Amino acid sequence: MSDRETDGALDLTQVRTFLAVYRAGTVTAGARLVGLSQPTVTAQVQALEKRLGYQLFERLPRGVTPTAAAAELAARVAGPLDALEHAIGRAPHAEAALEPPVRLAGPAEMLAAQVLPALAPLITAGIRLTVSTGLSEELLTGLRAGQHDLVISTIRPRGRAMVAEALIDEEFVLVAAPAVAAHLDLERLSADGPAVLAGLPLLSYAADLPILRRYWRHVFGVRLSAEPAVIVSDLRAVAATVAAGAGISVLPRYLCAAALASGTLVPLLNPADPPINTGFLVRRPGPSAPHVEQVIQHLRTAARAW
Repeated sequence: MSDRETDGALDLTQVRTFLAVYRAGTVTAGARLVGLSQPTVTAQVQALEKRLGYQLFERLPRGVTPTAAAAELAARVAGPLDALEHAIGRAPHAEAALEPPVRLAGPAEMLAAQVLPALAPLITAGIRLTVSTGLSEELLTGLRAGQHDLVISTIRPRGRAMVAEALIDEEFVLVAAPAVAAHLDLERLSADGPAVLAGLPLLSYAADLPILRRYWRHVFGVRLSAEPAVIVSDLRAVAATVAAGAGISVLPRYLCAAALASGTLVPLLNPADPPINTGFLVRRPGPSAPHVEQVIQHLRTAARAW
């Protein structure tokens, strides 16, 4: 089928190419999906934009971001095109082409402890993943630029460029090793507040003690003003160091549940209203590719048990 309009009708090849770029987030990745060269894909998208009379993608230094019009067009054409591909795309005994990996990103600890184990059944069924880790702000920037398909973020993105849904609530727990806790008057801690903890080393994943400060403000109603004794940008390392008796910290309950159950760590407080942080599943607006949608649906189901 030629890219050139001969009767005023939309060229289905151009629409299919547009949808591939929309779902992949970059022209290069979209070209791989449809088996065309990058210049050909660029030309087809530009031809479709000219035919429609409006812009579909904003070009970024790395990747492209769809316009609101692109999201609306993708929502209209994805179902019919997927159905057409399914109807005529493969012979009954032909070897199935591999779908591209789902590009999933999020906090390393949450991915390791909950998300990736939950996705094991999909992986054994043939879904492939490329996983990236990092801080939520930088991962959301990558999502906007088309570097990721899905991001699990501990901050809710603003604006209409991304769609976010609450996935998991993580509860924070103030913890110490049993030997450290044994020297504390925990009844006084509950009644009198954090003065009981004065002098204990604080372990944090960042210099500004973000989780600890939030816990102090929410539970004790005071501002934490202290310097961390250890800064390590991995909460699993923080948990291991606390368990070794180096000091105290505040950790997500999902991350230290096994250590709490075994007694390797002990909670110093059990407040009636512990601090909660929500993890959001974030994607670009419009329909997702079928294999990405499988991951989304599976995470929604798994999250009900977390």
